[in-house]
Amino acid sequence: MRNSSRNGTHFVILRDDDTNALTPRACLERLYRPFLERNLPVNLAVIPEVRRATTDPRGRREAFVPESSGEPTVPLVHSPELVKYLKANPGYHLVQHGCHHDCFEFALSDRKEIERRFARGAERFVEAGFVPPKVFVAPHDRFSPESLRVAAERFSVVSSGWFELRRLPPEWWPRYAVKKALQQPHWRVGETVLLSHPGCILSCYRPYADMLAKLQAAVLGQRTTVLVTHWWEYFHEGVENEMFLRVLHDLAEWLAERRDVKVVPFSALAEEKIPLN
Repeated sequence: MRNSSRNGTHFVILRDDDTNALTPRACLERLYRPFLERNLPVNLAVIPEVRRATTDPRGRREAFVPESSGEPTVPLVHSPELVKYLKANPGYHLVQHGCHHDCFEFALSDRKEIERRFARGAERFVEAGFVPPKVFVAPHDRFSPESLRVAAERFSVVSSGWFELRRLPPEWWPRYAVKKALQQPHWRVGETVLLSHPGCILSCYRPYADMLAKLQAAVLGQRTTVLVTHWWEYFHEGVENEMFLRVLHDLAEWLAERRDVKVVPFSALAEEKIPLN
């Protein structure tokens, strides 16, 4: 590993899901200015071409898509203000979050369709003036064995909530058994890093009173931790959730003050600049 850090340092990767062409840039600015001002990188899992009618696993309209009319899908390039804002703030690091964010869209087994969606997503980043991402996040963390196999061929890092044997390519099973035996949260297959996270602790559906303490415990409990949140949870029905927002900003302050904690982008793992476990 190049540029190895000294023992005792904990690494944090902050991942915010569901930014898309319909996301108000003001929401991202409100959430992450305290991070950007402290030079704490924020990884945005961006939907390349969001589907207006996308639904969650219960069949409800996804909260990150406002009720509106227009073309069925909206590529990132159709939001020039958001694109300009993201380019003006290099503290944001973009990763690919599905293609359209169809429910379980990468749980399918048709390799040609999987490859088409990966490629279409990358094209949407390029046409908006960004480089194709090297990191992938599947909608709802759901993969099929074939989609994981193809993802590992295309991306340096795959970030998910968890990995389970029945959804892995069979040739990965021996390496997965080693990971489980060693109780490692993160692992590697070939040149691809596979990251898990300790659940969505930063969520409006969890109690706020002890949320910061649980975040701190997660960070200090292992070497490298992915913290996941969703920008739209802070703005339900257009109303800012002040208590939840305060937790996020308190987290930024704590991360900046800790000398034994370093916030990094996913690329730090892809480039082997920090330890995996």
